[in-house]
Amino acid sequence: MATSHGSAPGQRAITVLGYLVLLLLGAFQGLIGCFQYSRSPQPLVAIGFAVLIFVTCAGCGWGIGTFTAALLPAVGWVIVSFLLASPRPNGSVIITATAAGEWYLYGGALGCAAGTVTAFFLRVRRSAPPR
Repeated sequence: MATSHGSAPGQRAITVLGYLVLLLLGAFQGLIGCFQYSRSPQPLVAIGFAVLIFVTCAGCGWGIGTFTAALLPAVGWVIVSFLLASPRPNGSVIITATAAGEWYLYGGALGCAAGTVTAFFLRVRRSAPPR
């Protein structure tokens, strides 16, 4: 049975579940990256994680065709990464103020922003009428 918008009743639940998976994908990338950014060769691994979140955001937005699909992995990554970057009450810090830590944190945030903007413009370009 179709609704007035032409979608099945379970379609909304599948869409919400898909978007939740994208949020968790970004959060998982942030969680792994927070503990692995300082591997050797140090700054290159951190830069690689920043490029990975850019590709994830742009690819999800392009593949699904919505801006929200690009935004949700970025939101998950930012929440987890910045939460783990904040100091703990016992004084320990997971993301240190080293070159690799700064490349990971700031480069990843820039990758999130650039990936969502890229996906937005890819979506606009795809939905534009042909000339």
